[in-house]
Amino acid sequence: MLSVFLNWIYILITTMTVGGFFTIAIQKKLGYKIRDFVSMIAMGLVAVTVYAQFFSLFYKVGFAANLILCILCVAGTVWCRLRAKEELGQLISSFTGQFTRGKWLAVGALFLIWIYFTSKGIMHYDSDLYHAQSIRWIEEYGVVKGLGNLQVRFAYNSSVFALSAFYSMKFLTGHSLHAISGFFAFLLSVKVLDLGESWKEKCFRLSDFARLAAFYYLTLIADEVVAPASDYAIMCTVFYLVITWLSLLEKERETEEENITPYALLCVGGAFAVTLKLTAGLILLLVIKPAKQLLERKQWKQIGLYLLLGILTVFPWMARTVMISGYLLYPFPALDIFSFDWKMPAQKALLDSAEIKVWGRALYDISLIDVGVKDWFGNWFQTVLTGTEKVIILADLASLVLLIIWTLLWVWKRKKADVLLAMWAVATSYLFWQLSAPLPRYGYAYMLLMLALPWGYLAVSLQNAGKGKKTVLLLTRLLYGAGLLVVAVKLVLLAKYGIMLPNQGNGLYLTWQQPYGTYEVQSCEIEGVTFYYPVEGDRVGYEAFPSSTTKPDVIFRGEALKDGFIGQKADY
Repeated sequence: MLSVFLNWIYILITTMTVGGFFTIAIQKKLGYKIRDFVSMIAMGLVAVTVYAQFFSLFYKVGFAANLILCILCVAGTVWCRLRAKEELGQLISSFTGQFTRGKWLAVGALFLIWIYFTSKGIMHYDSDLYHAQSIRWIEEYGVVKGLGNLQVRFAYNSSVFALSAFYSMKFLTGHSLHAISGFFAFLLSVKVLDLGESWKEKCFRLSDFARLAAFYYLTLIADEVVAPASDYAIMCTVFYLVITWLSLLEKERETEEENITPYALLCVGGAFAVTLKLTAGLILLLVIKPAKQLLERKQWKQIGLYLLLGILTVFPWMARTVMISGYLLYPFPALDIFSFDWKMPAQKALLDSAEIKVWGRALYDISLIDVGVKDWFGNWFQTVLTGTEKVIILADLASLVLLIIWTLLWVWKRKKADVLLAMWAVATSYLFWQLSAPLPRYGYAYMLLMLALPWGYLAVSLQNAGKGKKTVLLLTRLLYGAGLLVVAVKLVLLAKYGIMLPNQGNGLYLTWQQPYGTYEVQSCEIEGVTFYYPVEGDRVGYEAFPSSTTKPDVIFRGEALKDGFIGQKADY
């Protein structure tokens, strides 16, 4: 736990510093003041992720990358002290006075709680399958051309792997820490804390229902965030974007900047979400709101600025995808615009895409890829989902009907559709997940937000209209109580199954974080380099490097690993 604690202190210092630079720059250039503690850290986290990916295009992500960022942080701080002293002072005073003493204590408690869960838990199956190896490749070499030819899953290029490599501190400690999933969960839990304000005011907002959904999700993943899986990062990011978007809509706005800038910046955050997992793309429907306003006002410079920020956010991720797989977006070989020698065979990409879908639908046979939803939904519903998940999915279907009703009413009354846009961004994301590869862990944010928002809007509308206010308040507080009950049950289960008493031999994980899994492996040589693959199953963990799920069948592009791989001619 101590290693995670120190790691998070470093993450906080660097992300707060980088986020602070962007906060001051936005205030000076766009006239908008960001005064939210979590938003500043989130901006810094996005910027460091983009930086780590850019760095990986040229060199391994380790000591040099961290040293350069630290130098930039010191230089930037000195510049702010000299050239933006007033803005820096305002920023510091606003954050120090933002929380009450009680809330600071709550944030500190959450910090320690999530450190605990990030130190020991259930290691995600895919983390020992390919996440750990993907991170190690970035630690050792940065990006390697044609890496997807060694193992197809390496082509699942999530930006969170570059971030994990940057903060793994392998170069410093000899241990590759994997604490990023827990950090995302910590930031989201701080956003959820705002539920306390509504409780005090006895008046609930739509964003509170999104927070309740996020709270439930956090209870589900608490014992799993030790794993560096991209699923946790993307789900937490989607929750953060929706909660922040709705919170902005609920506040009174006095200036033009407050009507446009924060929404445009959140859309850049949406672009970041796409780099975490490509399936988050439909959340970018939110861009309609700021784009419409900017075009109406003909603010071409700002349009260019936000487009540039979006491009800078996705460019290194796309560049990494091209270098790893040969495709601009993987696994979508239809976008076949390159002819590099390391490009993965199109047939392999198509097969991979089909396997993701059929496994998500509980079909397990790629020949069934074209089976209609009515033919696979029943079996998927019965075999994949838990009892609680079945209730959520049924409620989601009812929520879709309610959302359509809301839409028709809003069109008839010609009401401003900002809240409706947010709900449809969630709904389309849910439908895409449901109809493509509906494994719950791929889409928990969409499942829960699809349930929370339409019904939450109904409750808030009744509350604001003064109809059944006491009933709505009672029902909402019952949801709070149910949430606390979920936490209590979760803690009991964790204690029962031993997660609450992590062990490392005869001691506790008080110093080092739980490592990746270890597996029996065998080896082979390719052009003088030893490669590893499992004796049984398909997982190898982190230590056996380089490795694949099966005996590798690749050719070196050059004389060393860093030169990359091409597939055997038989693959084409």
